[in-house]
Amino acid sequence: MWRIGVDLGGTKIEALALSPEGLERVRVRVPAPRGHYDATLDAIVSLVAKCRDGLADGDIAGVGIGIPGSLSPRTGLVRNANSTWLNGRPLLHDLEARFAWPVAIENDANCFALSEAVDGAAQGYRTVFGVILGTGVGGGLVHDGKPLLGHNAVAGEWGHNPLPWPEADEWPGLPCYCGKRGCIETFLSGPALERQYEVLSGQAIPARDIAERAKKGEATAKTVLAQYGRRLAKSLATVINIADPDAIVLGGGVSNIGAIRDMAITEMPRWVFSDCFDTPLMVNNWGDSGGVRGAARLIVPR
Repeated sequence: MWRIGVDLGGTKIEALALSPEGLERVRVRVPAPRGHYDATLDAIVSLVAKCRDGLADGDIAGVGIGIPGSLSPRTGLVRNANSTWLNGRPLLHDLEARFAWPVAIENDANCFALSEAVDGAAQGYRTVFGVILGTGVGGGLVHDGKPLLGHNAVAGEWGHNPLPWPEADEWPGLPCYCGKRGCIETFLSGPALERQYEVLSGQAIPARDIAERAKKGEATAKTVLAQYGRRLAKSLATVINIADPDAIVLGGGVSNIGAIRDMAITEMPRWVFSDCFDTPLMVNNWGDSGGVRGAARLIVPR
């Protein structure tokens, strides 16, 4: 049976239909209607209709949805989403009312990690930590091919812990949308990388251009990337010190900057509480498709 996946992002919504063998039937995306909850519901319904066009109801196993937040185990409402118009909303209830099939909702980083663990870069590894370095900073843990959610459904949320071992100019840190200060997300998101470059150079440019300038030898760009790589290494070291996954897979737009991964690999042994460090830090296999493929895999066909 076909599984439909939806990746509900801050800037786009993407959907696909995935076969039992992991083949894609169709993939569609639209801009996210930022700030508009009802329009978001309508967009999801429209994308799912396009994905199942030509398939009978009985051919669909269900709809899995990855969101930039999670569902509260207490209320069932969306919480902790940096797409703040989703917070406090009964997203699962509202979508179940619109679809004839089972609906599953999980954090988008969990979906990314699930996809990379099942048939992506970390296939064959038992415990996988998936990292999202993009508009926000997310993380998801997968064990034996299943998302590890935890008692409070916040397992893997490393982005809203404080930056570890902060230097003098990193404390107390900037305010975060979550209401605290100095969260890892405020240092490692794509906007944070761009902001740091602007502070030092006076120029506001995209992260990819910062990376290009660093390749060409610009001192400011190289300084910013080195600082980012050090912060990433320290932050991931705390994940290893607590969960010690078998593999870590990087995703999100910032993960496309290869120099950052290389710097993190070099720095991490300094911060991991062990006499050895050989955890593979992997580039993802599915790119920005990992989230939507993982969302489809939330559905277990009958």
